[in-house]
Amino acid sequence: MASSAGLLLLLLLLSIQSRAENTTDWEAVVCAGSACYTAHRHKLSAEDAQLHCSKKGGNLATVKSEEEAWHIQGALTQLLLLGPPLQERSKFWIGLQREKGTCSDSSLPLKGFSWLGDGEDSQYNNWYKEVRSTCTHRRCVSLILDLSVPGLASGLSKWVDGPCGHSGFPGMNIEGFVCKFSFKGMCRPLTLGGPGQVNYTTPFQATSSSLQAVPFASMATVACEDGNEGRQHYFLCKEKAPSEFDWDSSGPLCVSPKFGCDFNNGGCQQDCFEGGDGSFRCGCRPGFRLLDDLVSCASRNPCSSNPCGGEATCFPGSLGTDFTCHCPPGYQLDSTQRDCVDVDECRDNPCAQDCVNTPGSFRCECWVGFEPGGPEEGACVDVDECAPGHSPCAQSCTNTEGSFYCSCEEGYELAEEDGTQCLDVDECEVQQGGLCDSLCFNTEGSFRCGCLPGWELDPNGVSCTGGHTSLGPPTGFPLREDTGNGEGKLQSSATVSSRSGDNPEGTSTVVPSNRRLSLPARVPTSLPPSEMLAPSATPGVWMEPSTHYPTATTGHRESAGEDFTAKQSEQGTDGQQLLLFYILGTVVAILLLLALALGLLVCRKRRAKKEEKKQQPQSAADSYAWVPERAESRAMENPYSPTPGTDC
Repeated sequence: MASSAGLLLLLLLLSIQSRAENTTDWEAVVCAGSACYTAHRHKLSAEDAQLHCSKKGGNLATVKSEEEAWHIQGALTQLLLLGPPLQERSKFWIGLQREKGTCSDSSLPLKGFSWLGDGEDSQYNNWYKEVRSTCTHRRCVSLILDLSVPGLASGLSKWVDGPCGHSGFPGMNIEGFVCKFSFKGMCRPLTLGGPGQVNYTTPFQATSSSLQAVPFASMATVACEDGNEGRQHYFLCKEKAPSEFDWDSSGPLCVSPKFGCDFNNGGCQQDCFEGGDGSFRCGCRPGFRLLDDLVSCASRNPCSSNPCGGEATCFPGSLGTDFTCHCPPGYQLDSTQRDCVDVDECRDNPCAQDCVNTPGSFRCECWVGFEPGGPEEGACVDVDECAPGHSPCAQSCTNTEGSFYCSCEEGYELAEEDGTQCLDVDECEVQQGGLCDSLCFNTEGSFRCGCLPGWELDPNGVSCTGGHTSLGPPTGFPLREDTGNGEGKLQSSATVSSRSGDNPEGTSTVVPSNRRLSLPARVPTSLPPSEMLAPSATPGVWMEPSTHYPTATTGHRESAGEDFTAKQSEQGTDGQQLLLFYILGTVVAILLLLALALGLLVCRKRRAKKEEKKQQPQSAADSYAWVPERAESRAMENPYSPTPGTDC
């Protein structure tokens, strides 16, 4: 029982100690520039850590530059001297977070994270490894303080992302957090002219005696050790002039005739001068002047300390006590009047088309389809995309203001892909047989009409008429008349233009033909086999719809027409013979197929009968074997046998 009670008491003490460590907030402060950074050893979740910082007027720290990273590293180094030792890999929250539903972006310096407070992005980063790619959970960033690496103060802590934790579990290896507090200005630290102690209390309730810069509105408590132990002095950091901050005190503090200038240079910034009665005063070197606190020195040239930042240039005033900052062209002074910001010239629309603002300047650009013009052409001129050698169109190109469009010739249409290529239109398919009376053949950019064997194409290029071997030649073609001697006489029914004196007005005279065919009531429109449609193997003739046979106006044209008609007649006769050959070949093929089918049917029937016989049951007689009769009995039955027992 005694051992059990002792064990319970030990566990209770350890629990109390652990709770005390978790509630104790060790704090280290570093102030520089216009901000102070506080490092805390307090295990909290990222949300609770931000709440702790905001209650004191700040946020979880931002690390937007390497300079800022070094300030935070200094605060963490001071924190190591407070409290019990930390584990080798300790983490401290900073103000870099990514909300739920926001995905990581490896192409950005902050990987999709943003800083608390202002939300602005920054180019500086110091990632330990690639962040986890997720969009479904809130992620927070912490600094890794690796105590296993020697020389911690000489290296910057890396960034790592992870879960933001909660009240019961702040996060894996989370030991604390870093806050940042921004101020409008800083005071210099107080210097003592004798033994004493200075303690500073900042507006965010941090106390320190070793600040390198004291934030505006801080309180300084000075306790001098001059024999009067209860004597204390209180000073406040004030803004005495715009952007000028100093303490509300004058003269060295805690001065003692016993030490004079020997103690801390009498509290003077530069020179200390002792008097004969043990008193002393502060002075400044050549080129400097003593300030109102009778301790500090400032340059007689107010620009010697470079009070203007960025692109600004400092110009001293006429009395040598003030200065002004000036900005180069394209910039203007910001609200502090000490730095420059870029002027957005594009707000005044100085360009004809597009304006792009640049640091300290701007540039003009032209829209797509335009290019910068010459001295006499204007700011932007149209680009002729249809210029010879540069046209993107397959056929016709039309230039427009800032653009262009393509078009196609008759018989083509624009392709849907990019609007620059032309595709052939299949007129035969589009019109579905409405263009030609019989056969229609699509060609590149046009079409042709044709006729079945035994028919001829009419001069209109669309209709078909019967050949002369069956019904007669078509109207308008040369006619061949039989003369009885085996030779033919060519006659033309084409329209002939009269150029003689008999017809001075130049009217046309129609020469009638001896015979004329009428188009059959129903012209076949089904396509025959491809070999029957070839121009060289069929008597049919095709031509372009816009092409007609010319009228016979001279003897030369009449002769050409007669030759063409003779050739047409010969091709018509050959075509009929070829058609008869095709018909006979088709009939023979059909008969062969029928004979083959009949033979297969007979074979199947015979095979079926054999199978039926095999399946019939055997009779009783099938189980007996018949023995042939003896020779003697057969001999006796043969009365004509000369020798008994034989058949001969």
